[in-house]
Amino acid sequence: MSIDEQKLQNVPEQLRPLLQDNLARIEAALGELQDQPDWLTVELQRTLIGSDFVAEQLQRHPDWLAQLIQSGDLQQAYGETEYAERLQALLTPIEDEKELHRQLRLFRQREMIRLIWRDLNRLSDMRGTTRELSWLADACIDRTLEWLYQQACQRWGVPHSRPDAKGQRHPQRMVVLGMGKLGAHELNLSSDIDLIFTFPANGETDGERKNLENQDFFIRLGQKLIQALDNLTIDGFVFRVDMRLRPFGSAGSLACSFGAMESYYQDQGRDWERYAMIKARVVAGDQEAGEELIQLLRPFVYRKYIDFSAFESLRDMKGMINREVRRKGLSHNVKLGAGGIREVEFIAQAFQLIRGGRDHELQQRELLNILPQLPEKVGMPEAAVTELTDAYTFLRNVEHGIQAIADKQTQELPEDEMGRERLAFAQGFADWDALDQALQKCRADVSRHFADVIAPVDEGEEQPDDLRGDWLALWQGLMEDASALEFLAEQGYQSPKQALKALQDLKGLRTVQMLQKVALERLEAVLPALLENVGQCSNPEITLERVLVLIQAVLRRSAYLVLLNENPAALKQLVQLCSASAWFAEQLSKQPVLLDELIDPRTLYTPPNLTALRTELRQQLLRIPEDDIEQLMETLRYFKHAHMLRVAASDITGVLPLMRVSDYLTWLAEAVLEAVLDIAWRNLTEKHGVPQKSPGVPCDPDFIIIGYGKVGGIELSYGSDLDLVFLHDAAGNLETDGGKPIANSVFFNRLGQRIIHILNTFTPSGILYEVDMRLRPSGNSGLLVSSLNAFREYQQKEAWTWEHQALVRARVVAGSPALAERFQSVRREILGQPREEAKLKSDVTTMREKMRGHLGSKPAADEESRVFHLKQDRGGIVDIEFMVQYLVLRHAAEMPALMRWTDNIRILASVEAEGLLASDEVELLREAYKAYRAAGHRQTMQNLSGVLGDQEMAAYREGVAELWQRLLAP
Repeated sequence: MSIDEQKLQNVPEQLRPLLQDNLARIEAALGELQDQPDWLTVELQRTLIGSDFVAEQLQRHPDWLAQLIQSGDLQQAYGETEYAERLQALLTPIEDEKELHRQLRLFRQREMIRLIWRDLNRLSDMRGTTRELSWLADACIDRTLEWLYQQACQRWGVPHSRPDAKGQRHPQRMVVLGMGKLGAHELNLSSDIDLIFTFPANGETDGERKNLENQDFFIRLGQKLIQALDNLTIDGFVFRVDMRLRPFGSAGSLACSFGAMESYYQDQGRDWERYAMIKARVVAGDQEAGEELIQLLRPFVYRKYIDFSAFESLRDMKGMINREVRRKGLSHNVKLGAGGIREVEFIAQAFQLIRGGRDHELQQRELLNILPQLPEKVGMPEAAVTELTDAYTFLRNVEHGIQAIADKQTQELPEDEMGRERLAFAQGFADWDALDQALQKCRADVSRHFADVIAPVDEGEEQPDDLRGDWLALWQGLMEDASALEFLAEQGYQSPKQALKALQDLKGLRTVQMLQKVALERLEAVLPALLENVGQCSNPEITLERVLVLIQAVLRRSAYLVLLNENPAALKQLVQLCSASAWFAEQLSKQPVLLDELIDPRTLYTPPNLTALRTELRQQLLRIPEDDIEQLMETLRYFKHAHMLRVAASDITGVLPLMRVSDYLTWLAEAVLEAVLDIAWRNLTEKHGVPQKSPGVPCDPDFIIIGYGKVGGIELSYGSDLDLVFLHDAAGNLETDGGKPIANSVFFNRLGQRIIHILNTFTPSGILYEVDMRLRPSGNSGLLVSSLNAFREYQQKEAWTWEHQALVRARVVAGSPALAERFQSVRREILGQPREEAKLKSDVTTMREKMRGHLGSKPAADEESRVFHLKQDRGGIVDIEFMVQYLVLRHAAEMPALMRWTDNIRILASVEAEGLLASDEVELLREAYKAYRAAGHRQTMQNLSGVLGDQEMAAYREGVAELWQRLLAP
């Protein structure tokens, strides 16, 4: 077949090359024609100019054009059941799922040629086209579902309900609800289909091998249905399937029971879900049961009273759309732009939501059935309804013209000249200017009527509320994934897919899905600001992951969400601190009660001294009855965790330098230990009386807690345990003076046990401190509490050199001041003993090698695998500590100033003052020690071990190792 020049006269000059190209593509199809009806040339021209998709399909299937013409299908409308009947005839003989997919796609492509042809040539009006498209979708969904259901029943058994009152179980079938345009019989030429999968009742299948829960069965069936319709194959697709309108959106179960549906909409249904549910219709599966569900859900959609709140919710939805239009530049979108299709829909559905509960005639799905009722129902002028009806019809026709070109789901007017001219021709206009003028008038009419019905949303610059609406739209699943990813990228997220998945995972949690309405409202109140702040961090995805763990922890205690929502500064602090520290985020997730500490930056970043800590803790404990040990323990834990949080905040933000961080953490431990000793002492003395120092002279309390290691050296870090030793100075042959006297030794042993119990016991708030008592005389085999005399004798006669090394960092952290003085004398006596240099070196180096072998990093097979253990490896922290301890033990006899301090930095200053090491050597040890500890702090704050890459700290390590060699080599 050829088109002569005379028949091209009605085609604009610039469109003739396009027409000739598409005619060339379908040359084989034209060759199949035996007879050419008179109408063919004109209709074929308009179709090929309007649709590359039709040209492509006729090129791939040359026989289809002749079939369509000879059958008369191009010239006649189909009835409601015709698509289903034709498809059923195709699917009945099919036994293979792959062939099912192929036949579905071929059926859809053939029918789309017919529908586009009829639409572009106005053989079908807009309502006829949308109705037939909806019937086509219904047939594809229903017939495919039935085929897949039979296959699933053969594989897993038929699903049945649980036994009823009569003991009977009833077979179950899926119900598929069509939402949006499909539900209203308003589907467009390249629309996706919004579906919800549901089933009447829970139960299980009657499979021979294995029974499935009904929900599991229908989820699998639903997945199969989506694959059959949505998967893109060599033959194309059938319909794009969107499941986000189901309960809980993308995070919800793919299929749920009627009971779960009713419960969800009753407890958690949102305004936009009422709007969506107006158009819900059973499109496939068990029609009878589905209609029962629709009636069950109707009270959610239509209120019995006149519901003017619908205006506000629709205004919010329109605001969200406006923001999307501005952000993505969609002003030329005939659906979403100003005066577009969506505004007409909002006008009609506003009155449906407001009055539909009282007026059942408004409870219809199709928009063009609602508009004519508005003059009578709500007093809208007839002229306004006429303008809206004409505008809606015109806009939908233009939408079809846009989508017919390439079978793509778009409502954007073309920007190129060729695209505009071909759209104008397909719509029956002389040129683009004529079509554009008609569009502008139409959209102006819609905008005017929309403003009359629903107060217009501010179209000005984007405001914070705009962003808030966008964040909520993303969270609620109202944004398509592509839009959500683009929005997240605009808000600073570096890996939008990762961030979106994290949010979807949170929403999918059962905890979130089961939230009461008030808790959900609180969550949605705080999420926008939270997500916006996270996006401003340097590591947004990591921060988001940490923050969402905390959000998950407080979901059932939503008062914390209110706290954050009402305190923007606290929310900002939270995000910044979680961004900087995994440890900080973890602590808050374990102890959400500490969120209160973020409110006031003055206390958060102003660390108290030891005296202030003692005073604050004492005041808190005074509020608790002395005999309420459990509450006292909880108060101690809150106090400790709160101040750990404060010091971490100061550390992270650089308010406190490393040394002050350790001071703060050590003072905190001392304040807690003093309080614990006081509680334990009071608790025991009330029961047994006070132990006797000498006959008639009570102890007061003649008990001390000695801190070794990091607490003794004022170098505590986050999560450090406490190396402690307990000593008393009471007479061993006396007893307490109470009504239930016990021996002094038994009393002090129980006192030690009580202290450890208070410190170590795991409560809902965790523990206070892990306690290590292995440095007491004779270690784990020795008494828990020794007398000072026994301690002195042990240190003089039995202690190993490494125990004297430990004594270098020992100091009293709680207890009797008088006994503390006597302990200091014993410490000076032991440390000041003369020592033979060679043996001391041998003892120190032997112990160091033993520790390094047990605790240091292991040899690696290759250079890339080598690591540096900050504490235990050669040139690390312990090497510095051992050198300092060696120098004290070696020279304290003649240089007593070396025994004054217990922390390495000040001992090194004494070493320098005494001339034992050169200033540059001391400077090396001091700076290396501080650098190692700072690195250890950073690792801890990220929940990492104290292991670095092998090349890190290389200069310090080599310098320390060289000094070790000079100082301690045999």
